[in-house]
Amino acid sequence: MSSTFTKSTARNIFYGGSVFFFLLFLGLTFDTMTTMPKQDNSANLTEGVARGKKIWETRNCIGCHTLLGEGAYFAPELGNVYKRRGPEFIKAWIQSQPTGAPGRRQMPQFHLKDQELNDLVEFLKYSSEINTNKWPPNIEG
Repeated sequence: MSSTFTKSTARNIFYGGSVFFFLLFLGLTFDTMTTMPKQDNSANLTEGVARGKKIWETRNCIGCHTLLGEGAYFAPELGNVYKRRGPEFIKAWIQSQPTGAPGRRQMPQFHLKDQELNDLVEFLKYSSEINTNKWPPNIEG
């Protein structure tokens, strides 16, 4: 028994597969576009959050910390730290650097003004409230 794989069979498989994956792409795009507004927390976006994000970027916090699971893994995931410790702990920790806690990694002293510190914490609060389907895990240690 011999099977023949003709040009027309190959063409039909190619076009059929292309249509299938294009429809799959459209379906996944539609699902994403309808799901994202329910999860992105954009309703809570404020000027303070935008200023805090600018501080996050200009101080290169992502060079050591992760946020929403993205960034370096040298220091804690800050969205989770916000949930566990709260804003006052974060403010006190940032202000206490570089002395910090003995025997722990130290972060640079950025000499943030009170408003900058409040904006940064507001950004971390905003980020911690984005629905990421429990990612990254909130594990301390």
